[in-house]
Amino acid sequence: MNLNGKRVLVIAPHPDDEILGVGGTIAKCTEQGCEVVVLTISGHLPPLYPEGVYKQTVDEAHQAHAIVGVTESLFLEIPATMLTDVPVHELNGKILDVVKRVKPEIVFCPYPDRHVDHRIVFDSALVATRPVSIGLGIEVLAAYETLSETHWNAPHIEPNFTPNWIVDITVPPDGGYHSGGGGGDQYPKHDIGITRTR
Repeated sequence: MNLNGKRVLVIAPHPDDEILGVGGTIAKCTEQGCEVVVLTISGHLPPLYPEGVYKQTVDEAHQAHAIVGVTESLFLEIPATMLTDVPVHELNGKILDVVKRVKPEIVFCPYPDRHVDHRIVFDSALVATRPVSIGLGIEVLAAYETLSETHWNAPHIEPNFTPNWIVDITVPPDGGYHSGGGGGDQYPKHDIGITRTR
């Protein structure tokens, strides 16, 4: 698939899921002229975490997004693991509002793995990107693996992440794009392919 100049929306349950899941793909897209918007749904907010923890992860997200060339970073600021407290239609609507504004041609959403927030965001992303109205302009809707969570699924009971589309993020000879994070506690500090970690 030709990525050149596409409008891309990456929907992330938490800060760092987008970099762990599709950071290299984001970098490749932006290098090929794509406009990439990252929508982060929830994060480490009170009452479970101090406000300072959330501020740190958002600062780190902005640093990582700058490295991979993200055009715009949006945060809904819903406390992590408390998405079930938000009525389904409201979460669907918040994501749909962003879809309407961005008008993406490619959407990346989290694979519905063991983490409850990933499953809820996956479900809402599918509703917000249905192939009707604004969703008719979406050419690709792809789920990405968040390596820190997908391996916790119950073998032979729950489906495992099985990709059917792989974006080659091999670094070109000229050095080109990279998938390294911006440092900090939430983001990878080095470039490494998932295949080298398995």
